[in-house]
Amino acid sequence: MFWSKKKDAPAEKKPLLYRENIKTGCTVSGKDEAIRMVGQMLVDSGYVDQPYVEAMLEREKTFPTYMGNGLALPHGVEAAKKEVKASGIAVITLKNPIDWEGNEAQVIIGIAGVGDEHLEILGIIADKMMDEEAAAQLATGDADTVYRLLQ
Repeated sequence: MFWSKKKDAPAEKKPLLYRENIKTGCTVSGKDEAIRMVGQMLVDSGYVDQPYVEAMLEREKTFPTYMGNGLALPHGVEAAKKEVKASGIAVITLKNPIDWEGNEAQVIIGIAGVGDEHLEILGIIADKMMDEEAAAQLATGDADTVYRLLQ
């Protein structure tokens, strides 16, 4: 990984991204459904406990997580840190962009970070998305392409 293990990190260190946590060409009714989808993937993979998904929705009410280039990076509010068991991400790409506070989002990456690791994860993903070619590949690529780009 790109960070070192911290004293308060969980005993189990998981990969940041499992190939199974990438779904491409999805259709959702809106932002809340997209957040619930990536949040549930984080739960199902053992990165977070179920209450974290609601904390991701709560974050959007106070601080929308749209980042530009069609990318949204939903993550939980600070109070939900206790629900994070391991740092990880889950990705969906959408067949058709959805409205995200007046912007069009097509790549949704749910993030859970132990301690402050979510800030490092956010930074790395944001840097990759600054490259318009990489952003386009993430939005339109198959799961293997997305996995390769985010590894």
